[in-house]
Amino acid sequence: MLEWLDYGYWGLFLASFLAATVLPFSSEAILSAMLVGDYDPVLCLTLASIGNWLGGMTSFFLGYLGKWQWIEKYLRVKRERVEKFKSRVDRYGAYLAFLCWLPIIGDPLAIGLGLFRANPFKVAVFMFLGKFLRYLVLAAITMELVSF
Repeated sequence: MLEWLDYGYWGLFLASFLAATVLPFSSEAILSAMLVGDYDPVLCLTLASIGNWLGGMTSFFLGYLGKWQWIEKYLRVKRERVEKFKSRVDRYGAYLAFLCWLPIIGDPLAIGLGLFRANPFKVAVFMFLGKFLRYLVLAAITMELVSF
């Protein structure tokens, strides 16, 4: 997984994007490795957040299109998993996008928000905040451990 480091900042961005869409791996390890290395922490945090957010928004828009064959093929998410979120999306709407960073439920949640037509602008804002704060906490912990 750390071979992504060979691509530097571009690798971090791409890994973060793909981790939010189709690849079952953790971009957090790459971010932490770069923070321990000689990379700019602000740029790393920014690229990881934007990449992961764009990946999540891709899932949202695939849900918005409602093409199940694409969702199941490219995102590997079954319809039943997404439909479990219907009552929560009806109740909380776009605010749920803040939780799209969570493992296991994040991708189906982003798809469900699109499928059930949550407000795209609000989804984008709350999804970015959730993903950014997750990476910010990880970066703070990593930097603290490195200086320890």
